[in-house]
Amino acid sequence: MARTAPTTRHRTVGPALLLAGILLVAANLRPAITAVGPLLDPIGAETGLAAAQLGLLTAVPLLAFAAVSPLAHGLGERFGTERTVLGALFLLLAGTLLRPLPGAAASLWIGTFIIGAAIALGNVLIPAIIKREFPGRVTELTGGFSAVMGGLAALGAGLAVPLSGIPLGGEPAGWRFALGAYAVLVLPALLVWWPCARAARAGRASAGRDAADDGGAPARGAVWRSGVAWQVTAYMGLQSLTFYVLVSWLPTVEQSYGRPAVAAGWDLMLFQLAGVVASLLAPLMLRGRLQRIGPVVPAVGAAGAVLGLMLAPEAMLLWVVLAGFFGGASLVVALSLFGLRTRTHRQASAVSGMAQSGGYLLAAAGPPLFGLLHERTSAWIWPLALVLAATLLQALVGVLVGRNRFALGE
Repeated sequence: MARTAPTTRHRTVGPALLLAGILLVAANLRPAITAVGPLLDPIGAETGLAAAQLGLLTAVPLLAFAAVSPLAHGLGERFGTERTVLGALFLLLAGTLLRPLPGAAASLWIGTFIIGAAIALGNVLIPAIIKREFPGRVTELTGGFSAVMGGLAALGAGLAVPLSGIPLGGEPAGWRFALGAYAVLVLPALLVWWPCARAARAGRASAGRDAADDGGAPARGAVWRSGVAWQVTAYMGLQSLTFYVLVSWLPTVEQSYGRPAVAAGWDLMLFQLAGVVASLLAPLMLRGRLQRIGPVVPAVGAAGAVLGLMLAPEAMLLWVVLAGFFGGASLVVALSLFGLRTRTHRQASAVSGMAQSGGYLLAAAGPPLFGLLHERTSAWIWPLALVLAATLLQALVGVLVGRNRFALGE
């Protein structure tokens, strides 16, 4: 593996506290999104949204990712990376409380967008912090970060329906209570990240730098002219499209085959937990010479799982587990590429912003298109064929992005 340029650190808190903060932030980057899929039916029943509109609702966070991700690098440079993440946590708390408010449907859409915007900042900046503070352990810590993210995403999906069924005042609490309950997760992240942000600010002041050049700051716009950065973006987008289609629609697909709603929610949790296991194992695929085929393997595995959903739906649970496993591995590979295909944390931040902007813009088309195809055909075979095509394209891109090249020059 090629060596990366040394990275100047300004950590003034212990590594244990910083790692705890990173993992607590990771715990908040998916549950508010994955909780929506199991609740699509009651949301649609109460709001009157059709299948394509519900698909668009699940795509709103991805559109927010696409819109906000390019801004994350600049915000981190201007206000400090840790302080920007802290602001993102407050924004996430506000969006989570706004989204389920009764009354006008505008709060549902606006709150969902705010949630996506907050998560986008964490998506981009946390990998850059890992690259800066732990440059020799990028893949391992990215795997741990992804495992926590996936584990809490699983809980978000699995607990959504049970939370909506909790009796309040003699009636089930409903989907609004279930979605609002995830605000509780943000509080411990705020408590731990607050001292990390303050210490980072003090460290920058004493060192006289945050935006100071460490020899690795990319020229403005340079990342958008990099072929390797575009390959990373395509890989990120294709694996995200597959993940967000499945996490949004798997419960509905299962219920159409007779699976009870609560069981379908727990199956989605199992889908996520399989991804957690893969997150811990995926770094092994990016070591040494295995890095060349590491991006290809999970894409091929995901293609097999989707093909199984199409041809043998009676073994649905097996395909759900396999899709979750290979989807989790794909995410770790995609996030690791931000660091593996750059030399400094600033380059990693720039590539991360580009890849998550373009990638999630591509992924955002998936859930509504999936819903529209089902609406037009009254079947699942053609929507699933869309997902299969995405996994096969991801495998082809994986061949290119597996080469040991840097996004911003040798």
